[in-house]
Amino acid sequence: VGPDFRPKVSPDGKFIAYLGYKDKLQAYQNETLSVMTIEGNNSKVVSLSIDSSINDFNWDSSGKGIYVSYDLEGDTKISYLNLSNNKSSIIGDQLGGTTIGRPYGGGSFSVAKNGIVAYTFTNSNHPAEIRIVNSKGKFKLTNISDHLLKNINLATIKEIWYKSSFDGRKIQGWIAFPPNYDSNKRYKLLVENHGGPISNYGNRFSPEIQLYASNNYMVFYPNPRGSTSYGEEFANLLHHNYPGEDYIDVMDGVNYLIEKGYAHEDKLYVTGGSAGGIMTSWIIGKNNRFKAAAVVKPVVNWISKTLVADNYFSYADTRFPGQPFENFDVYWKFSPLSLVGNIKTPTMVMVGMEDLRTPPSEAKQLYHALKIRRIPTILVEIPGASHFISKRPSNLISKISNIIAWLNKY
Repeated sequence: VGPDFRPKVSPDGKFIAYLGYKDKLQAYQNETLSVMTIEGNNSKVVSLSIDSSINDFNWDSSGKGIYVSYDLEGDTKISYLNLSNNKSSIIGDQLGGTTIGRPYGGGSFSVAKNGIVAYTFTNSNHPAEIRIVNSKGKFKLTNISDHLLKNINLATIKEIWYKSSFDGRKIQGWIAFPPNYDSNKRYKLLVENHGGPISNYGNRFSPEIQLYASNNYMVFYPNPRGSTSYGEEFANLLHHNYPGEDYIDVMDGVNYLIEKGYAHEDKLYVTGGSAGGIMTSWIIGKNNRFKAAAVVKPVVNWISKTLVADNYFSYADTRFPGQPFENFDVYWKFSPLSLVGNIKTPTMVMVGMEDLRTPPSEAKQLYHALKIRRIPTILVEIPGASHFISKRPSNLISKISNIIAWLNKY
């Protein structure tokens, strides 16, 4: 038994396709696509060939197949799923570009009666444009942002893969090189941790990454274990274990970049928001390698967060076993606040004052603890901002400006 949602009726009115999963009380489970008769009988999962959650789907006009979107190795694909054999074939990639801020997935697609697919296409150096896919190939239909970008020197993005020292798993990440990058110069490295943690970064346009790079930071943004788009098993590695070995994966990426000569031990910085804020505060509690940190909209105390946040009902037995008052020690063990006595890194703490997911009280706990310990710190409260700080462009600008000013200070 589990949630079923987003039903869509087939063109002939005989079948219903819908998303859902059988709830096994895990940190992550693939949301699969099923088809049943219009009467609600003979339900069958049809997307088992895709080891990823189905983000969206559309019937084809014949009702013999369904177009689906899903994330694979940090890239949102569109595939055609043949219902006669449940096999899928990729017809489009780089769907996205409609999220403002960090390089998350998103975007949308639609299918015409004649089978032409239109979708929002993005890459690391261009916001979303409309791309169409037909029998002749793939074609970009719009050039909305060309005039905005023609006089802008953007960061160059490079994909990397490296091995986790914990268990040898392959970890994917990206590096943004500052504009006019000179390999003979020593650049500051900024680690940018993604939120979720059940989410993923990818080769998608990101104003935040570009702004950091334009201020002469080389930006490293990885997809450690717990990230989506690498299969259900990989995403579920943080079940009852978060933060866990994802910390090792991130630091292995830093070490890899130092070994390759891109980064330097005396020029390391770290930031991240939401789950990225959790990882940032965990990192500086585990080591003192970073010159400065910016912890954005974090959870630092799982006990208080779980019982105050808007999604208070969803953590027990998925994130951790039992409720906080039933399993206090486990909730505390995974709370970054438990490591605050180790922190020596100058740390900015930031939160939106209307944030219900990671309430301001979480940020204040870290800030107050650092003040008590006389660690250089500052608290930035963004008025009117929800958990999605970047939803309002002025708040996004405020966020980045404050972070850059703080990091530059050190």
